[in-house]
Amino acid sequence: MNVFVLNCGSSSLKYQLINMKNEKVIAKGLVEKIGENISYLNYETEADNEIEIEEKINDHNKAIEMVLEILQNKEYGVLENINEINIVGHRVVHGGEKFSGSVLINEDVIKALKENIKLAPLHNPANIMGIEVSKNLMPHTPDVGVFDTAFHQSMPEKSYLYAIPYEWYKDNGVRRYGFHGTSHKYVSERGSELLEKDYKDLKIISCHLGNGASITAIEDGKVIDTTMGLTPLEGLVMGTRSGDLDAGIIPYIMKERNMDIEEIDQALNTESGVLGISGISNDFRDIGEKADLGDERAQLAIDIFCRRVKKYIGSYAALLGRVDLLIFTAGIGENAINIRKKIVSDMDYFGIELDEDKNNCRGKEVKISSDNSNVDVYVIPTNEELVIAREAKDVVETYIKNIIKGIVG
Repeated sequence: MNVFVLNCGSSSLKYQLINMKNEKVIAKGLVEKIGENISYLNYETEADNEIEIEEKINDHNKAIEMVLEILQNKEYGVLENINEINIVGHRVVHGGEKFSGSVLINEDVIKALKENIKLAPLHNPANIMGIEVSKNLMPHTPDVGVFDTAFHQSMPEKSYLYAIPYEWYKDNGVRRYGFHGTSHKYVSERGSELLEKDYKDLKIISCHLGNGASITAIEDGKVIDTTMGLTPLEGLVMGTRSGDLDAGIIPYIMKERNMDIEEIDQALNTESGVLGISGISNDFRDIGEKADLGDERAQLAIDIFCRRVKKYIGSYAALLGRVDLLIFTAGIGENAINIRKKIVSDMDYFGIELDEDKNNCRGKEVKISSDNSNVDVYVIPTNEELVIAREAKDVVETYIKNIIKGIVG
């Protein structure tokens, strides 16, 4: 069985074709700058074929068409025909409260996704676009939606409700939803495998640290709290997002700087975070280089980011009662050696002790805690595409079984 995984952004498309028999990636790539004067399509295969195409790609329909053509190319393709794609798995950012798990996509699901656009206006429209293009190009292939928010639906009310008028939740859906669910799910389950312990017996803190960043507390296989909220803006300081802040800042700055709500929203999402503090970049590599040269604002941005991560690890340790496993993943979590060191330094009172030699690694699955540490600390590269493929396969197989049993028509 081959699952074609699609992750559509507003002007980009990430894709992987995965053979679920052995969970090997047959082909993968990225289409960037869709709709601009020059677009880029990258394609690589398991057999080390690598191609980059530069041309104007007007829309996602054309982008997916081109990817499908390359996958079937007689010279470097991996499929004889499009029918060898058995399922299409779509990353969908926001499922709201309507979806607590992955679903087979039909018209009712698409309608519900469109209703959730107001909760994720930057993400859901692109995700929906990818679904509609897929259904147009491959009308007989089942599509499955896998939601960033679904993994967090096990949170109790005391975690997901805000202290606001209750009607805002009941009438407007204002609550904590959480994001990066597929990443937190993958690394936490993988972590239990590495420890050779039952997932449901572990207390885990998972740190997805990238340009977007979040931390999740997992107890007995269920999420009990996570840092992102109604939107991906809450929680940690991020590349360009502010993270937690006093809500009173918004009306104050609107008056002081004569800004409207759209300008405030833009500033908090795209001009804040380590970019806003440092004035340099949202890329920690650039900020780190400047900090090493003595730039005080660059160092301050790093210090504030690490302090916020440490703060949440400590608070989640308190909620969990104990911590068996602490995980670092995503671009910063997997590669930023000094950031990891700074975050977990002086946390021996929580039973967390780093082995600096083991921590001297990038992009590898490795234990970085010392032999004396009471908490196992791991770097685990995330694999969201594999989670999407697995979920898509399970949904379709369950649907077929239910048809055979006569449960669905």
